[in-house]
Amino acid sequence: MAVTYTWSIPTVERNLSDGGITVIHWRCTGVDGDYSASSYGTTSHTPDADADGFIAYDSVTEANCIAWAQAQVGQEDVEAAIAAKIEADKNPTSAAGVPWAAE
Repeated sequence: MAVTYTWSIPTVERNLSDGGITVIHWRCTGVDGDYSASSYGTTSHTPDADADGFIAYDSVTEANCIAWAQAQVGQEDVEAAIAAKIEADKNPTSAAGVPWAAE
């Protein structure tokens, strides 16, 4: 199976004066059958209410925030790291425990 990725935005932080988003909290979850892994982080932004294309808080969509976060962290890099975590879970190279408790 291929890994399916889902990006979400649990919350954002904003300036009350102009509604500009200053911090985006993001999460990316990857699922491959019974295996999953996720990554969580934040991105910092410096909004300019006078700039063309400025979108104030009341008009921002989750898709806007996902695109901004992905552009800053590198969507491909985040997804590759998640895929590597899943692959390591599917094909472990080490284990921990004690032999007498394995029964």
